[in-house]
Amino acid sequence: MVYAKHRTMPTPVQLRIWRDYIETAEALRTRLTGRLQNESSLSSGDYQVLLALSEAEQHTIRSSELAAMIGWERSRLSHHLGRMEKRQLIRRIPCADAVHGIDVIATDPGLELFRAGSVPHLRAVKEIFIDALSPEQLIQVEDIAIVLRRHLGLDSEVGTRE
Repeated sequence: MVYAKHRTMPTPVQLRIWRDYIETAEALRTRLTGRLQNESSLSSGDYQVLLALSEAEQHTIRSSELAAMIGWERSRLSHHLGRMEKRQLIRRIPCADAVHGIDVIATDPGLELFRAGSVPHLRAVKEIFIDALSPEQLIQVEDIAIVLRRHLGLDSEVGTRE
């Protein structure tokens, strides 16, 4: 059986499926990132940060929480926030309730750039990903993502079907 779980090493067919998945996911990410950058002057990192801040109460999140939300190391986030701060997309201030914490706040220009960039970005997501799949295939992709996220212990981050 091709998908037998008792093998210690993946079969050639399983490795081909894995490689096809990884290469396709990377191609999707590369195309979406390129379109986002070209159409909005936002990097995918900028977009991730501004998305989280746009959804946060008062557009503010503690930097350690932001790092966890977007899955980045704190040092990577700190460097990226420094670049965003120079472009006046965000501000960093000491937390009012902690000695060592930093709050990250989306600025009005940052939120405006995020909103303006979201329209072409979501259009690209539809054109590059959603339009390529039937409604049934989209549900299959969602089912696979749910299973993988649960397997990786990301249950709390699994979305719900609408």
